[in-house]
Amino acid sequence: MAPIPTQKPSHKIELKPKTFLRRLISLAIKALFAILAAVAISFLKLDYFESYFYDQRVRIKAALGQSKPTHTQSIIVLIDHPTIVKYQGFPTYSHHAQFLTKLHSLGPKFILYDFRSKDNELLDIEGTAADKINFANAVGKISHFYILTDELEMRGESGKLQLNPPLNYVNRAPAPKTTDTILFAKDGVSRRFMISYQDEVLLHPRVAGWYNRSIRDVNNIRGQFELYDSIQGYTQFSPSGTYPTYSFTDIMDGLIPAEEFKNKIVIIGTDTGKSAREYVMTPFSSEVTSMRSAEYHANVLQTLINNEAVARWPKWTNILLTCLISFLTVYTVFTLRPGKGLLVLLLTLLSLSIVVTLMFVYFNIWVDLTHPFIAIFICYYFFIPYRLIRENRLSWEYYQRNQLLRQVEELKTNFISMMSHDLKTPIARIQGMTEMIASDEQKLSIHQHEALDNIKTSSDDLLKFINSILQYGRIESQGLELKLQSKDINALISVVVKKLEFLAKIKRIKIKTSLEPLFPSLVDPDLIKQVFSNLLENAIKYSREESTIYILSREENNFIYIDFKDEGVGIPAVDLPNIFMKFFRSHDVKISTIKGSGLGLYLASYFAELHQGTITVNSEFGVGSTFTVKLPIN
Repeated sequence: MAPIPTQKPSHKIELKPKTFLRRLISLAIKALFAILAAVAISFLKLDYFESYFYDQRVRIKAALGQSKPTHTQSIIVLIDHPTIVKYQGFPTYSHHAQFLTKLHSLGPKFILYDFRSKDNELLDIEGTAADKINFANAVGKISHFYILTDELEMRGESGKLQLNPPLNYVNRAPAPKTTDTILFAKDGVSRRFMISYQDEVLLHPRVAGWYNRSIRDVNNIRGQFELYDSIQGYTQFSPSGTYPTYSFTDIMDGLIPAEEFKNKIVIIGTDTGKSAREYVMTPFSSEVTSMRSAEYHANVLQTLINNEAVARWPKWTNILLTCLISFLTVYTVFTLRPGKGLLVLLLTLLSLSIVVTLMFVYFNIWVDLTHPFIAIFICYYFFIPYRLIRENRLSWEYYQRNQLLRQVEELKTNFISMMSHDLKTPIARIQGMTEMIASDEQKLSIHQHEALDNIKTSSDDLLKFINSILQYGRIESQGLELKLQSKDINALISVVVKKLEFLAKIKRIKIKTSLEPLFPSLVDPDLIKQVFSNLLENAIKYSREESTIYILSREENNFIYIDFKDEGVGIPAVDLPNIFMKFFRSHDVKISTIKGSGLGLYLASYFAELHQGTITVNSEFGVGSTFTVKLPIN
C-alpha cells in the first residue's frame, strides 16, 4: 500500500557510544595481532628467499635494458683457449713481460692481474728466475699495476700479501670476490663487494676514485652497510659480455686500435675452464661458469665509478611494511567475504611486487619482499580458521534461533487461521441480521439507518481483514494451489472495476480504462481478481478526491502488462523497498484514518509470482504511483 508520510525520513545513521567503543576495541585487537605477527615474521632469517626475489629483479632490470652502463671504463683481456693453443700452455713470465710492455704502450690508467695465487706464488704463470726478474722490471715501469687477491690483511699483518722474491716489490692488493656461502643466501652467488676491511680501504674504491672523485671519501659511496669488520655494498650487475673483451694474443699481435685502452682500466683474467675460481656465480645465473672473474671486477669498478650501488631499505622499514601488510590481511580476513578478501590480497601482492620492482629497476632501491609475502600467507591461514570457528558458532546460534522462530511463526499462523475462521461465523450472523433489519417493512429513523450502515460497513471491513488473514495463513502453511482456467484478463479487470466503482464514487474519483484486445491466458481467476482488486482499492484509498485512476492493459513479447496509475500522494523512495512486505505499514499510515492490514500488496505480489509474474512500482512522491502487473501469456 502507499503510505502517506508527513515528512521525508532522515537517512543519517548514528552509532551508539557502546557500539563505537566495541568497534574501536575490535579494531585495536586486530591491529595488535597484526603488529605482533609482523614483528615475529620480520625477525625470521629468510635470506635465501629474499635473494631469490632480488635475483629476479636483477634479471628484469637487465631485460628492460636498464643495467648496461652508458660509458664503461673497464676493458677485459683474457687468456683463453686460443692463447693456450698458441703458446702451447699458459703464457710464461717471459711472455707476460712482453705483454705488459706492449699493453703499457697503449696508455691504460690501471692494469689489474686477476690470477690464482697460493703461498705467495702465482699458480698459473711459470718461468725461470731470470724470467721473473724481467717480469718484475716490466711491472716496475707501470705506475698503477696490481695483482688482485681474495686474501685480506688484518691489522698487524703488514707484508702478508707480498709475493716471494724476486716479485716481492710487485703490488698485490686485496680485492676479494664476496660470495654468499656462510652468510645470507648461502647459495654461492656473488652479490656484494667490499669497500674496506678494518678501516683499510680496499683496491676497488681506490681505483674507482680516480674516475669519480666524490667517492674518494668512502662515506659517500651509495648503499654501503657494515658487516663484521668490513664495509660492503651491493654490486650493480650487468650481463656477461657487457664490457669490451680482447684476447691475450690480440695484444701480443698488435691488433688493438691505438686509442682503445687510453686511460682505461685493463683487467687481465683467464677463461680456460681449468678451475672454478676463474668464474663467479651471479644473480643472472647460478651456473658455475656464468661470469668470468675479470667481469665481476669490472662490474664492481663500474658500480663504484657511477656510484650506483643497490641501496637496501633499512630493517625498520621492512618491519613497518610487514606490519601494514599484516594489518591489511587481518582486516581483510575479518571484514570481507573469503572470495573477495582473497582477491584483495592477491591484488595487494601483485601491486607490491610491481612497485618494488620498479623501485629497483629505475632507482636501485631494494625493498624486501619475503617478509611481507610470508606475513600475508601466515596471517591469512592463521586467522581464517579462527573466523570459520566464530562463524560456525554464530551459524549454529542462528540456526537454533531460526528453528525457534519457525515454531513460533507456525503457532502464530495456526492461531490466526483458527481465530479468523471462527470469527467468520459471528460476522456472517451480524451481516445477516443487518440485511434482515434493512429489509424489514418497519421504518427506521435516520439515526437507526446511520447506525445500521456503520454496522454493515464495519462488518464488511472486518470480513475483508479476516479473509486476508486466512489467505495469509494458507500461504504460510503452503496450502494454496492454483486453479488454472483460460480467461480474458480484460474481463477480469472489468469485473473488479464494476465491483469498486461505488467506493470510487464516494471520493468522486473517476476510473478510466484503456484495454487492448488480449489473448486468453491460463490463470486462477479468483487470485488474479484479488490482485487487481487490492491494487485498485489501494489506488482509491490513497488518491485525492476528484482525481482520476487509469487502468491500461497491453501485450508485449509474450507478456501481458496491466498498469494501475493513480494521482495520489505517491510513495517516498525510502519506503519503496518495503511496500510488498507482509504487515508493512509506515508510521504515518498507522496513525491516519485509512484502515488496512498491511497484507494487500503482499498478497497481490505473492499471487502474481504464483503465476510466474511480477508486480513493479514506479512512484514519485506528491505526484502519484503506477503499479504494473506482468503476467505470461502462456
